[in-house]
Amino acid sequence: MTSKRKLIYPTPEEDASITAAALGDPDAQPLSDEDFERMKPIRLRGRPTGSGTKVQLTLQVDSDVVETFKRQGDGWQTSMNAALRQWLEEHKTTSGQ
Repeated sequence: MTSKRKLIYPTPEEDASITAAALGDPDAQPLSDEDFERMKPIRLRGRPTGSGTKVQLTLQVDSDVVETFKRQGDGWQTSMNAALRQWLEEHKTTSGQ
């Protein structure tokens, strides 16, 4: 046996009372056009926005190295990139960079 839910809409008087109560709450004021202009969208799901400077490539790496980074959990590829960057910084030469 299924039961159908029935929506009960407020009467115009109830709606006016609810609206007046909401407008009377200083912490719940409607947003202005300027407020909307200042808003920035947020990403709730998916990959984080990249820097735009990354290059996708296929690279063969020893499985134990990859597994070590993967054990760190989410962001392991970013950690691997940071490790490579650290190596570059430590091995800079004056002629190369």
